[in-house]
Amino acid sequence: MGKTARHLRPLAALLGAALALSTTACGGATDASTAAEAVDISGSISGQTINYWSMWKDGEPQQKVIAAAIADFEKETGATVSVQWQGRSNTEKLVPALNTNNVPDLVDGTFAKLAPVIGETGQASPLTSVYSYEVDGKKVSSVIPEKFTSNGVFKGEDGQPWMVPYSISSDGIWFDAAKHPELKATPPATWDEFIEVLDKLKAGGSAPIAADGDIAGYNSTWFVTALLRLKGAGSFKALVEDKSGEGWDDPSVLEAARKVETLVKGGYLNSGYNASKFPAQQQLWANGDAALILNGSWTPTETGSYAAPGFEYSSFQFPAMGDKPASARVDFIGFAVPAKSKNQAPAQRLAAFMLSAKYQNALGTEAKVLPVRPDAPVDPAVESVKAAIDAAPATHLQNDGVTFPGFMEKVFFPKDDELFLGKTSADEFIGKMKAAQIQYWKDNS
Repeated sequence: MGKTARHLRPLAALLGAALALSTTACGGATDASTAAEAVDISGSISGQTINYWSMWKDGEPQQKVIAAAIADFEKETGATVSVQWQGRSNTEKLVPALNTNNVPDLVDGTFAKLAPVIGETGQASPLTSVYSYEVDGKKVSSVIPEKFTSNGVFKGEDGQPWMVPYSISSDGIWFDAAKHPELKATPPATWDEFIEVLDKLKAGGSAPIAADGDIAGYNSTWFVTALLRLKGAGSFKALVEDKSGEGWDDPSVLEAARKVETLVKGGYLNSGYNASKFPAQQQLWANGDAALILNGSWTPTETGSYAAPGFEYSSFQFPAMGDKPASARVDFIGFAVPAKSKNQAPAQRLAAFMLSAKYQNALGTEAKVLPVRPDAPVDPAVESVKAAIDAAPATHLQNDGVTFPGFMEKVFFPKDDELFLGKTSADEFIGKMKAAQIQYWKDNS
């Protein structure tokens, strides 16, 4: 999962050309979305075949759980599932396929990858029937927390859901609870308390924060989350959507940048972070050479093979600032069904099937990821993240849901890296971002 999150791409290069074609070729997005209607998925699907392009590779923990679910699905329904375990490139392959009649019936991926390819282009089928379908005697809509869906994140322009999530990921500030039981007992709740913790760690001779500075997606989490703490979920996306760039003049935006600058100038980041190559700093942290790391819910799985003996994974949430509700980051992995699929009913039934407790539980305990169902058990290493999500009044997406083609990779990440790596000041960062964003929208309007 870590690799997926590190290299999330809104497919900027492909979207510039292939998606432009996908809105015109073979009927285009308009025709596809017009033709796509909710279907009845409650009847017999025996003898029908689904062509499924999976984001998982053979042998990955999630693949094993889904493969077991498919075997049960085939036995229970009489349908056949033809799977291609393509790995993370499945979404890239989907872009040109959407211009043909050779499309998969079912595809899964991260929201950040699926949204610009199929969700926001009108080329996905409405999955209303999936949300109404019952698993374990409950509608699918009732086993997915309302706070995950209440903001309409999965809805297309027609107002219907185009994605059904089956697992989630999040982030936190991770630490070894065996070495720092005080952080587990009393985690810092505010930014001031967080700085106090960092000062105590420094005074005790510990490097406070590890960070692999060559991973732009990790670096950007500090600024983006600081802004969300100051202005609330949705504020970074609103800032980016502002074609005038005037939003960058908001004092809260500068304050968020100065929080990052405080970490840099305060010497709270581990020595060498600004020249590190992943996973060097992550390994130092797991070996106990740094106390904290801001990273995803995949951290225990990704670092488990080289963590210090007796390492006890725990985390706390990015500290609160001001009086805004502290939302938890929740990113989604789930299914979408192309509007051109000729096997809508069985494809949508399989999407619903993965929300059954048996497979949700397996994702939590065997694959050791976070299932979308809150009643599913999870591995002890990620219990702190699950508890934070369960308690959060609201959620936000990675990068606050910004998926504009090329914006994060070509505009934001380079400027944010300069700030996080200490190459530019907070004030300079604001000026550079304002100018770059104005130019981006001139080039993309």
